[in-house]
Amino acid sequence: MSKISGLRLIVAVACGLFYVAANGSRCAAAEPKNAVSPNHAQQMKQGMKLFQQHVRSDLIKHCVECHSRRETKGDFDLSTRSALVDSGTIAVGKAKESFLYKLITHAEEPHMPHKADKLPAETIARIATWIDLGAPYDKSLVEKAGVRTVSNGEITDADRRFWSFQPLMVVAPPPVHDSEWVRTPVDRFVLRKLQQRKLSPNALTDRRTLIRRAYFDLIGLPPQPAEVDAFVKNPDPQAYGKLIDRLLVLPQFGERWARHWMDVARFAESHGYEQDYDRPNAYPYRDFLIKAINADMPFDQFVRWQLAGDELAADDPLAMSATGFLGAGAFPTQLTEMEFESARYDELDDMTNTIGTAILGLTVGCARCHDHKYDPISTTNYYRFVSTFTTTIRSEIDLDLGYGKKLSKVMVTSEGFPHMKHNADGRGFPHFYKQTHVLERGDVRQKREVATQSFLRVLMRNGKDTAYWKVNRPKGWTRTSFRRASMANWITDSQHGAGHLAARVIVNRLWQHHFGRGIVATPSDFGFQGERPTHPELLDWLATDLIHNGWKLKRLHKLMVTSAVYMQGSKTDETRARIDRENVYHWRRAPQRLEAEAIRDAMLSVAGILDKTMYGPGTLDQNMRRRSVYFFIKRSKLIPMMMLFDWPEHLVSIGSRSSTTIAPQALMHMNNPQARSFAEGLAKRLQGKPSQDAIGGGYQLAFSRAPNEKEMKLTAEFIARQTDRYRQAKKQNPEHLALVDFCQTLMSMNEFVYVE
Repeated sequence: MSKISGLRLIVAVACGLFYVAANGSRCAAAEPKNAVSPNHAQQMKQGMKLFQQHVRSDLIKHCVECHSRRETKGDFDLSTRSALVDSGTIAVGKAKESFLYKLITHAEEPHMPHKADKLPAETIARIATWIDLGAPYDKSLVEKAGVRTVSNGEITDADRRFWSFQPLMVVAPPPVHDSEWVRTPVDRFVLRKLQQRKLSPNALTDRRTLIRRAYFDLIGLPPQPAEVDAFVKNPDPQAYGKLIDRLLVLPQFGERWARHWMDVARFAESHGYEQDYDRPNAYPYRDFLIKAINADMPFDQFVRWQLAGDELAADDPLAMSATGFLGAGAFPTQLTEMEFESARYDELDDMTNTIGTAILGLTVGCARCHDHKYDPISTTNYYRFVSTFTTTIRSEIDLDLGYGKKLSKVMVTSEGFPHMKHNADGRGFPHFYKQTHVLERGDVRQKREVATQSFLRVLMRNGKDTAYWKVNRPKGWTRTSFRRASMANWITDSQHGAGHLAARVIVNRLWQHHFGRGIVATPSDFGFQGERPTHPELLDWLATDLIHNGWKLKRLHKLMVTSAVYMQGSKTDETRARIDRENVYHWRRAPQRLEAEAIRDAMLSVAGILDKTMYGPGTLDQNMRRRSVYFFIKRSKLIPMMMLFDWPEHLVSIGSRSSTTIAPQALMHMNNPQARSFAEGLAKRLQGKPSQDAIGGGYQLAFSRAPNEKEMKLTAEFIARQTDRYRQAKKQNPEHLALVDFCQTLMSMNEFVYVE
């Protein structure tokens, strides 16, 4: 139980016991007798006037978005007076004893407003006076805040005023004091926020740190020592920008960033559930991601092909492979006849929910059984959205992927092809039903009307309806419905459709991976329950820049990683930390641990045994030496080393991975045979060199730096001791074994798994 919830419970129980004792059966929610002065009516009248003139707008502006019927964080709902009193958050007539007052004065945590500056003194004074005067309301706050109180499916202007549903703001990079720190327009937005909070950013980091940071961020591999030395010694003031240009065109860039999207796409190569039969021909979708990202495919095309590549570019094998996105979810292949229809609706929900979270940052699936509790998506709207995929199924077809003379079998998600075979076929599973119905409470036994295609109404703007985005089938075409092509039009239309939100979501994902935290900290939830953007103007400026420059992402990558905010050092101090301990406003570079793939790939690279072969089927062999993106992802048999470092379970779309620290991670580096084999590889690279050269070479390969004097001395002593011990134990080649121990130690250090 959270601190707030616990306090709510204590206050509520205490109030309840008091009133039962004093008034028999009187309701605990009733106000305390004599809570205000004898001239109660006059004070309430004064309080009402204050509420109407000031306090209502104060609460709407600063509080109600997170504390209302639609979202009651901390069990604290102030949308109505009764809800506020019931929560125990105020002591009516006694402001300074009220928990609300203590929160907004920062006398108790969590300080409110959360992750924002303290309210102005005059605002706090008004709220305190209002509580002292009895905290009267004239009506609910939620109507004023644009929060729907009636679940009727209608979309109002107030719904569309929510920040993420609004059109992109037209903003210019703001002016700042002392612009010498600024390197790109991004820096102006960040520096303006810092200066408003009396914070100063760090200076730029050193070049050795910077090249290592850029390599891991962009290609997921460490730089070679020669590359580091050349960059450090390069006098060209444009050297860093040229380095970024080189990294962005390397094929490893696509491998690195495809893996990020695979998390979002819940990609795996088996059906899941108890039987978890393989999908051996699902890998071309992964290869599509790598190729598309390396080619800098415009993001709107990237999205459109994943939804409807088979309808938009049916002759292009890459476009056909892209449709693997829709069918990547888990599916139970052992079904009884009673489960057929519900399983199909589950499958449709998986497609719909993944599109919602991955592309739009909205939890569309929450409207399956009832109108969405937080976002303006009705159940009817949900099923009309779902109906886009009524006849969409998984199939396996032959395509020329360019891997030799033979055609390749590829899993696609399309219409009109024979269905992909699985174990429910023998009992007559139809794979799809000709119509999608609106279901009462998500129950296939409670069908309502047939659902015809529509999109999310809150993201259909300027008077446009579904027909505006409709794509008619080409003459003579019968295989597919072109409903998915119509959705692709709507979802990438930044003027009238959802494209403005899709742009916000993807630039936020890029920011998250480069800076460790998104401008919106909930990258897959831009709805009412999600976090609000810390830099809304920057988010919209980046999204607008993306659209105006052809939806090209590599350009945005460079804009971000050449900014001063990205290039700054990680130095910290308590003075600035007290103002922004979570580094929400980027006054420093927050160190980040590498993900599972980058850790393993770095070990292979440093060991000199990385196999750079690209594309094709993956494998479950843990001793594979290709990059980790080529592991076969079997949902019931995930790679143990990867799971230790928070590999996702590949069941649902994952917007951000956890980063846990557990003892087995260290034990893997110390005891695992694979870790030992990686150390063997590094030792072979160092073998035959004089002791000091070997030690220096190990540090350069592992950490992109030379050892300091103390490290050199301690390491030499360690290798000498280990050599002596192996010699006494009569082991063959004791010098080599000691060198392997040293190499394994390097790979086990925090500096190896943290970029800096």
